[in-house]
Amino acid sequence: MQTILGASGQIGRELAACLRRDFTDDIRLVSRRPQKVDDRDQLFAADLLEAGQALRAVEGARIVYFTAGLPMDTRLWVAQWPVLMTNVIDACATHGAKLVYFDNTYMYPQTARPQTEDTAFQPNGDKGRVRGAIARQLLDAMSSGRVEGMICRAPEFYGPGMTQSITNTTVIDNLRAGRKARVFLRDDTLRTLIYAPDASRAMALLGNTPDAYGQTWHLPCEDQRLTYRQFVALAAEAFGVEPRYTVLKRWQLSLAGMFDRRIRDAAELLPRYEADNVFVSDKFKRRFPEFQVTSFKQGLEAIAGQA
Repeated sequence: MQTILGASGQIGRELAACLRRDFTDDIRLVSRRPQKVDDRDQLFAADLLEAGQALRAVEGARIVYFTAGLPMDTRLWVAQWPVLMTNVIDACATHGAKLVYFDNTYMYPQTARPQTEDTAFQPNGDKGRVRGAIARQLLDAMSSGRVEGMICRAPEFYGPGMTQSITNTTVIDNLRAGRKARVFLRDDTLRTLIYAPDASRAMALLGNTPDAYGQTWHLPCEDQRLTYRQFVALAAEAFGVEPRYTVLKRWQLSLAGMFDRRIRDAAELLPRYEADNVFVSDKFKRRFPEFQVTSFKQGLEAIAGQA
């Protein structure tokens, strides 16, 4: 059995579809209120903050994918992420399940220096610090032999369905609704973005590749990087609208943060929009040269084709 913890998010749902299509018919979806992606999926309702529930959710699994997320609330992240990681590691260790962890880049330095799997952690705030800490917690469990696992790390993503990211929320959703896109700080720095279904498809492949374990993997992104100015133009073309956008300055975001906790809690990520963001996924591409990465044009046209 292959089990997805945090299966209700867009990454988890896409992952379930990929696993069933390419690897297994025995899938368990775990979340507080799980919903089937396929009629044959097994559902298991669990709160992973409860150790006993996490233990039961993992029982019988051969491979566990940890794709759970938390709301953009710094206090919640600091309090809950270490508990979640501890419970998941303990459950996998108890049942002898392999662990595939879907991670982000919040712990990386927010500079123009290329980011590889060997990039040292240099977080810019509490969210980055806690994500770095739980990544190290898993790496320690792997190196000590407690669990057989891997880290699958992705930059900011964009995609179809209910994908939640800054790019989806501020650019894609606005353009599709006929409104101006909103861009943070600058429109001329290069962005690395991953198409959400590609992240899920790559993670399914890695999880079912025995020699991929014991490592950190950057999930595959298009080699071409675009500025937000270019991305808005390409998205507008796909959606059949004018490429209208506004660049939000720091003072505007600070003012908005006084009234919106989500914007205030995203403040530690702002430096990455002031510099080129160069996330390197060459390791994955060398190991899996047959994997087809979705181009920005293809991804945006797929989003445009949604009902």
